[in-house]
Amino acid sequence: MRRSLRAIVAAPVVATVAFGSLLAAPVAHAASNEITVWVDQKRIANYREVLSGGYAGYKINLVPKDFGKIRDDLATVSAASAPDVISGAHDWTGALAANGLIVRLNVPKKTIQALSPFALQGFRYGSGIYGIPTQIENVAMITNANLIKTQPKTWAELSTQALALKKKGKVTVPFAVPQGANGDAYHMYPMFSGLGGYIFGTNPSGSVNVKTVGLDNPTFRKNQNQINVWNKTGLINSKVDYGIAKTAFTTGKSPFWITGPWELEAIKALPFKYRVTTVPPMVNGITPVPFLGAQGAMVTKYAAQHGVQIGANALVTQFMAGAQFQAKLAAADGRTPANKIAAASVSDPVLKAFSAASTGGVPMPNVPQMASVWGALGGAWVNSTKGKGAIPAQKSFAQAQATVKKAIAQG
Repeated sequence: MRRSLRAIVAAPVVATVAFGSLLAAPVAHAASNEITVWVDQKRIANYREVLSGGYAGYKINLVPKDFGKIRDDLATVSAASAPDVISGAHDWTGALAANGLIVRLNVPKKTIQALSPFALQGFRYGSGIYGIPTQIENVAMITNANLIKTQPKTWAELSTQALALKKKGKVTVPFAVPQGANGDAYHMYPMFSGLGGYIFGTNPSGSVNVKTVGLDNPTFRKNQNQINVWNKTGLINSKVDYGIAKTAFTTGKSPFWITGPWELEAIKALPFKYRVTTVPPMVNGITPVPFLGAQGAMVTKYAAQHGVQIGANALVTQFMAGAQFQAKLAAADGRTPANKIAAASVSDPVLKAFSAASTGGVPMPNVPQMASVWGALGGAWVNSTKGKGAIPAQKSFAQAQATVKKAIAQG
């Protein structure tokens, strides 16, 4: 996932304004009265804006970190320097919980009811909840309304319009979905789901069933020849990476672009009219849906060692889960809130359109086994849509399925 916000490098900040009046104070805490929170350095200014005060007698120490290093450094940090709370992606949950780095939360029933169930599901692992979603993000399809006068209602219409523009020399990239040499299973997911693909099955409890792998399931297999057609006609080509896709669309050389709200600035700066919608259906009876990504907050094992676990739990499950906090964060950060009341208050038309495009979306599996999927699934798309010399989709995705099943079996 790409994000267009500027990276802001800042020193750790200790905030001291109290928010105690916003909700009941937690039980009296131990000697320490500071909660340290690691935040993505690209978003630290936004968090500082809405989490600039203390909470119920605690001081909040916001520490900027590279996004990926929040997860990686948590495994190696010394207890003295460790955070009590981290902001991060929901798909980190499984690995962090399995390694004992984050703790199961005590979540009030009213908090559960206030949050998007899809977003909250992303932070469930086993029988517990290990994080609170604060923001939701997903891709949608951006259409150049100057090139496409009538929005296509089906994929067949989309394909016809896009390829006609390419034949006339009006566009160079008929469908700007990023892949590149390493593949991009995330951005390709609407096309994958639209043909009947899925990653893992689901247990009766709603948890992920890694024993059921759907990268080459019967429904998807029946529809895979469409991918071969896309490759043959040049509608989708894996040589189009993120930069090529963005440049082609923003310069009017592509009629369609798959991207997310991290490109709000670029979208709003477009020199032509545009629409933000879902990807149209490819197969009768199947609705293409995107992956859902949830950003949120998790309490680490170090909170207990620092004597602030009760306060950290309350900060995350009450204040950061609340409508007021999430509405302010959405205004600063350009993401849809996970809190349902805050989400309903969003007025930005582009952000609302992205939110509408999330309907029915699938949370990215948060289990450790997902690590074996990204490369295999992205590689299958690359191999079957690279133009000349492409491997038939039937072979590419069968191999991806076999690779993932073998990796899971080997642990």
